Amino acid sequence: MIEIRDLHKRFGDLVVLDGISLSIPPGETTAIIGPSGTGKSVLLKHIVGLLQPDSGHVFCFGQDMTTATERELYAVRRRFGMLFQDGALFDSMTVGKNVGFPLVHHSKLGAAELRARVEDKLALVGLPGTWDRPISQLSGGQRKRVGLARAIVMEPEVILFDEPNSGLDPLTSDQIDELIIEMKRALGITFVIISHDIVGTVKVADHIAMLYEGSLVAWDRTAAFVRSPVPIVRAFLQRNLVLPDAPGEPAQLPAPPLP
Repeated sequence: MIEIRDLHKRFGDLVVLDGISLSIPPGETTAIIGPSGTGKSVLLKHIVGLLQPDSGHVFCFGQDMTTATERELYAVRRRFGMLFQDGALFDSMTVGKNVGFPLVHHSKLGAAELRARVEDKLALVGLPGTWDRPISQLSGGQRKRVGLARAIVMEPEVILFDEPNSGLDPLTSDQIDELIIEMKRALGITFVIISHDIVGTVKVADHIAMLYEGSLVAWDRTAAFVRSPVPIVRAFLQRNLVLPDAPGEPAQLPAPPLP
């Protein structure tokens, strides 16, 4: 569904992506992790054609995003949904109008059909009956849910998540992780997640890729990724996970602190 081939990008003297090649399979959740400043968000922008590489290619649904016309880019982007790190909600609008905003501008649904679609998506994310609620009355977790409802309201084939748990407490983060898992089951679409939350990533992802200093240092199914022998991968994971010593052992969450 998404194929990245030998992608290079620099800003001035700063090399951000240094020959990234990665395949993102359809219908599964792929997480991209790594320290801050390693090019995760830049890679996401290349996937949807918001940035052009210095060299290399990105293919989405068979379309080369590096050579596509604006019209071709627009057609591909309609097949994506996006959950932004801060939610990117309009505080002047109600919950329902925030979720319905893409439909107003990019669909021909009548008012009744639009509202029905929005109400359906709000129910999916656990916020039924909130059409008229002001955004200012929402908690951080509720804002994330509204952002997710807006990301799925156009019924996309791929959803991109930029730090879905950013700024949330551990309990709310876990609820968002469960929601992501349920959304994948319910909708059967492809998720691509950028995250610093290692525990949540291991919980929700089918595949994990790690960027470090602009390079892809590891990519595998989650169960194999947490057993990676690559030193930088183990160092990055072991602050949040008890890593297995033997190939057949699973990774474990660290023991909770004593009261």
